[in-house]
Amino acid sequence: MNFPKPLDTAPSWVPASGHALRHAGVHFDAVRIAGVLAEDVAYRLMTYTDFQAGPIVRELTGRRYMYFLVPPGTAGAHRWPPGETRTLTRGSGCAAYVGIPAFDGLTWPLDWRSRPTVAMPFVEPDLLHLHVTEACAEHAAPAGERGA
Repeated sequence: MNFPKPLDTAPSWVPASGHALRHAGVHFDAVRIAGVLAEDVAYRLMTYTDFQAGPIVRELTGRRYMYFLVPPGTAGAHRWPPGETRTLTRGSGCAAYVGIPAFDGLTWPLDWRSRPTVAMPFVEPDLLHLHVTEACAEHAAPAGERGA
């Protein structure tokens, strides 16, 4: 297995400790997905990219959202499955913020499912869209048709 090369320093939008809200559309756009579907999409991305998926922030409470951080200005380039995903960007007509945890220390209720790396400073939007679309189709299929 080829482990990702960590960043020498955290990006400016990652806080030194705890967690902080960051305005979506400035340093990154985000695609928010909840629960089991989010876990499935993250798993698909992680295995497809040899664990170099780019930054994915996970909430550990409530609906257990995951925020897939893509380059700024790119989330709106795709038609995401309605009801399953929400794009957070400057172009969405309202201010949206994403909680970003520090790399180390106490960051509850947020943590990193996948950190940004030198090779993958962001999640690749086209690849994310592919895996979201596939996962949504499989989750919507009747139980007897899954995995067929």
